[in-house]
Amino acid sequence: MALVAATGAAWADKANDTLRVAFTKELENVDSYFNSSREGVVLQRAIWDGLIYRDPVTNEYHGNLATDWEWIDDTTIEFKLREGVKFHDGSDFTADDVVYTVNFVADEASGVKTQRNVNWMKSAEKIDDYTVRINLKAKFPAAIEFLSGPVSIYPSDYYAEAGPEGMGLKPVGTGPYKAVDVTPGQHFVLEKYDDYHDSPKGQPSIEHVDIRTIPDVNTQMAELFSGTLDLIWQVPADQAEKLAQMDQFTVSNESTMRVGYLAMDASGRSGETPFTDVRVRRAVNHAINRQELVDALLQGQSQVISTPCFPSQFGCDSDAAVSYDYDPEKAKELLAEAGYPDGFTTDFYAYRDRAYAEAIASYLNAVGIDTNFKMLQYSALRELNMKGETPISFQTWGSYSVNDASAMISQFFKHGSLDDARDDQTLEYLNIADSATDPEVRKENYSKAIERITEQAFWAPMFSYNTNYVSTKEVEYTPTADEVLRFTTMSWN
Repeated sequence: MALVAATGAAWADKANDTLRVAFTKELENVDSYFNSSREGVVLQRAIWDGLIYRDPVTNEYHGNLATDWEWIDDTTIEFKLREGVKFHDGSDFTADDVVYTVNFVADEASGVKTQRNVNWMKSAEKIDDYTVRINLKAKFPAAIEFLSGPVSIYPSDYYAEAGPEGMGLKPVGTGPYKAVDVTPGQHFVLEKYDDYHDSPKGQPSIEHVDIRTIPDVNTQMAELFSGTLDLIWQVPADQAEKLAQMDQFTVSNESTMRVGYLAMDASGRSGETPFTDVRVRRAVNHAINRQELVDALLQGQSQVISTPCFPSQFGCDSDAAVSYDYDPEKAKELLAEAGYPDGFTTDFYAYRDRAYAEAIASYLNAVGIDTNFKMLQYSALRELNMKGETPISFQTWGSYSVNDASAMISQFFKHGSLDDARDDQTLEYLNIADSATDPEVRKENYSKAIERITEQAFWAPMFSYNTNYVSTKEVEYTPTADEVLRFTTMSWN
């Protein structure tokens, strides 16, 4: 790499109007309802549109595929749809597409990966070709926020025929970029959609985006130096710092809504496990020096997090959280009280950021919790989580960039397949918070849930993430705090 650096980076592929980007994780299914990775969110926002768009800077809502909307009652929203919009296959966008998409994804039998994103919808009904109503199962005041993020609209006829598998191989949307080549898990080629409608996302400038999956960051950096990549992201802090000292690259750091946390099997889904004892879970919380992790490894705009949500999200009350100081001696005392004076051994799972996960494991080892470290692909770990087979794991969640506490707390603590706590009291608080139309009632009950979750130490929240973006000087891009690469706001210098 040093030799390549000495010779200088090659020019970006500006001549062919092709932006070359690297993904780290393997995205096996591009269908946005059947993956839950950040890479999937990036492609979702490029290929498809939702009814509503939230400006990532001002947080204001704007019409996208809908021009106007109103609440008919507490569980019904009516939308006036934008006319003249065409899907990438040339078909017209109408109410039929909204009705089919909503009714398909809202049906639990369809198997949408992240049910929390869609299971608040009951059905959609067509009023006329450009008027549609979405019916909610119950009061859900965060509906507009979810409709501005993870809920995309698909072409009804095509999706009925192709299904999730076909949509994953040959995606069709109304978004600013159309997919022209997809090799699942490896390679994605996007092309500017010349007939893109007048969207608040903005019109794309760069003609082609060529995305390759390159799991190793050192390989990504080598390709950046050699000129075969133009932009990489999620670059570790130490590497980004070195690249920032080189004139040929632009390095930007931006905060994200992603929270890293340790999930512990408090309900014993994985069998006999020490983590069913609250003293053990509190010991884990005391064992880890979160500030040291932030200062030494994450750096940038990351911060220590004490809540099972991101602080900017509506209802995420940091003052309600019980926080745990770094106190390894206290951790050892709690383990002894729980009947583990000599500690114990446990499987410890992670799927990303190996350095962070290994550092966390070393803190646990230091107080007597010996870890059998198991690094898996994200999809594999998620499946184990859903089956309740992970006693303790280091995970992250970016809430699909939905700025509401329900996108994180309710995702993991409402007795779903990813809930290892199964706590009825928490569930009661969240049911009220998720359905109350009074914002103060929502805040009050999210606060109670946060207090309960942290007092019982169901999780050990760790830190928020930041993202380092590195590009050649030929690329102009200002990242946003929601951790979404927006190709429509990129251009050539």
